[in-house]
Amino acid sequence: MTENDEGRGGHGQHAAGQHAKAEADERLESTVGRPGAHEAAADAKDSAEGARRPSSGRDPKWWTLAAVCLGVFILLLDITIVNVALADIQSELDASLSDLQWVIDAYALSLAALLLTAGSLADLFGRRKVFVIGTLLFMVGSIACGAAQDIFFLQLARAFQGIGGAAMFSTALALIASAFQGRDRGVAFGAFGATTGVAVAVGPVLGGVLTSGISWRWIFFVNIPICLAAVAIAVWRVKESHDPRAGRPDWAGFVSFSLALAALVYGLIRAGQTEWGDGRVIACLVAAAVLLAVFVLVQLRGAHPMFDLGLLRKPTFTGGLVAAFAVSASIFSLLTYLVIYVQNVLGYSAVGAGVRFLFLSGASFVAAAIAGRLTEHVPAKWLIAPGFTVLGVGLLLVHGIHPDSSWTHLIPGLLVSGVGIGMINTPLASTAVGVVPVDRSGMASGINSTFRQVGIATGIAVLGTIFAHQVADGIRSGLAGTPAADQSDRIAEAVTGGQTQAVIASAPAGVREQLAAVATSSFVDALNHITLIAMVLAFAAAVVCFLTIRQQDFVQQGGPPAGH
Repeated sequence: MTENDEGRGGHGQHAAGQHAKAEADERLESTVGRPGAHEAAADAKDSAEGARRPSSGRDPKWWTLAAVCLGVFILLLDITIVNVALADIQSELDASLSDLQWVIDAYALSLAALLLTAGSLADLFGRRKVFVIGTLLFMVGSIACGAAQDIFFLQLARAFQGIGGAAMFSTALALIASAFQGRDRGVAFGAFGATTGVAVAVGPVLGGVLTSGISWRWIFFVNIPICLAAVAIAVWRVKESHDPRAGRPDWAGFVSFSLALAALVYGLIRAGQTEWGDGRVIACLVAAAVLLAVFVLVQLRGAHPMFDLGLLRKPTFTGGLVAAFAVSASIFSLLTYLVIYVQNVLGYSAVGAGVRFLFLSGASFVAAAIAGRLTEHVPAKWLIAPGFTVLGVGLLLVHGIHPDSSWTHLIPGLLVSGVGIGMINTPLASTAVGVVPVDRSGMASGINSTFRQVGIATGIAVLGTIFAHQVADGIRSGLAGTPAADQSDRIAEAVTGGQTQAVIASAPAGVREQLAAVATSSFVDALNHITLIAMVLAFAAAVVCFLTIRQQDFVQQGGPPAGH
């Protein structure tokens, strides 16, 4: 809306309203007897009523952007805030490494499992309605997390929080896509990308301040006022949108996908506690494979699948899924273990760790803002693929930590990785929905967000399992032939669980110094190992995105106008 539009008087608004009403009446008459007539008639009636109402306040589409950005802000804020609070949660609730993995993965699992179904429900019953319900559920889950008195209840509360998060994630990009067209859509996606940058930038410091200054519980309570603001804006200002072709939710697909993902993540985390050859681990991984095959069959044969596998025929859509998975499974999964290193090995407080990770989040924020402007002129491929290359270089710079390294070793890698994240996230948001018509944006955004969360859940589980085994192997090797050799497994569990100092203090004086050296070197070696894995994943994603993301796949109303 231009300034001249806003300054017109009541006569102009009345004339526009009458004109819109006449157009709507013609549309109402022309739709009688056609398939979808009821939906078209309702849309025409809503358009006429909207045109007859005097204009007050800002254009509704900008209120839609405000509500979505608030919702996404708390979702991303919650992830980064939780990372810096893990050490305090571990200490107060007596949690192990696998317990901490479940604090993050319980949220990611329920979010990933429900995203596609939530997207289908949003297309059917209304995206605004599902967004509001999801925000309220997320707020209730946040309250439960803050009130948790044991680690198991916290994990359950995080899973419930993920249910609300699924409804918010699945509708966020779809609401933007349905509200914005043309150049304004590029501006909206730029704002969306900047919001992700702000959340990532603010999260570590805010989480550190709240955790160190008050309690880790306030990292969840801080969500309450933001949720209430998002709900108020959505209820009063956001226009409802649907998919007129939406059918019934795909419950068979939901059940098979949810069980497959749960079995996969449980098996991966269990492998970190035991061995890859453990019977329960093998059973879970086999069950996950079978259930995923069932899910694919259900999607191929279902009348209204929640994942239209036909979308995979567009290389750009597939490339976007690879990018969504890879950015989460690499840097965002590794971040959990980097934070544990800074707090448990280097000894910094939550606020101290948060300040140091500003190098990552600050660079991400700046790069996202620049990428938001470039999306109007540069094809998505030339931001996403180079972004993963930059991310891979950043992770290579993070690698090479030594037992006597200080936190400053991380600075170059965090800065470069942050730039890579910012380059990826903003164009990825538009790629998620830009290759499908607007009325399919709910499913498309839900699938893309699902792959993000699957990346987090599986990335943390796989990296954590490899990390735990590397630490255990290093400690067994380092303590061989010493009086503490028979306690190596218990010591390894304590080191990965953040109890290094307590174990060292309780050890006999004669082996205390050697135990400290072995524990630190084992932890650092394991961290370097999983950093290399994350780096390889980033470089592989760069190649895939370069080969698959094509500008011609973007539909006219959804694709960024770059690369004519």
